[in-house]
Amino acid sequence: MATGFQERRVLVEIPAPQPKITAHIRRSYFEALNYRMGSSPCAVKSCIKKQKLNQKKELQLMAFSREQLVNLVSSLMLLEEERSPPASRPDLKLLKENLQLKKTHVYRSIPYSRLGSNRDAHCYRKAYPHLVAFKKTCLEGGRLLLQSEMWEAAVEYGLAAWRFTSELPQWDTSSHNGLREQCYRTLAAQCSAALQHSGLGMAKCLELRRRPGKKDRESTVHHD
Repeated sequence: MATGFQERRVLVEIPAPQPKITAHIRRSYFEALNYRMGSSPCAVKSCIKKQKLNQKKELQLMAFSREQLVNLVSSLMLLEEERSPPASRPDLKLLKENLQLKKTHVYRSIPYSRLGSNRDAHCYRKAYPHLVAFKKTCLEGGRLLLQSEMWEAAVEYGLAAWRFTSELPQWDTSSHNGLREQCYRTLAAQCSAALQHSGLGMAKCLELRRRPGKKDRESTVHHD
């Protein structure tokens, strides 16, 4: 068998001519910074402009005296107060509901007895932790309103807290009613402080004067 030779053809792909690259292209400082930061040249220029402006303001402030700086800060604070909207009146519903809940816990802690009194020393010891919790919640609400300088809300809360306090049980032993008296005294002081700062009208003052007096507190109906 004759040996045959197969011709092998090799196809060589010739690449297309590449465009000539211009050497020694110089980029500006902003273009180089833009390439590194990945932002537009306009954004970079704006950032540098703001930095220069801030530096200029800092130099101007350094030239001010201490008195001039104090006057400047005071003027800015007054301007901010004028621009800011007036503080909204607080909603006392949550505070009142919390007082109602604490009062309910007091009555639920008192053991029920058909034979003996449920206002004796034994029942007082059962209710004492809840009485302390009521007192803390009652006085804390008024203190927070006074610290926030919400004078009218503090007066309204004081009247509501006074009513809740008058609904607490009266115990057979007079010394056990000390927590109630402490609430009365502190609420009266808080309402007086709020009235002195608020400049409320006569209607609110008359409403405060109609609060229960000592005789009313002593004649409070016992809650079973």
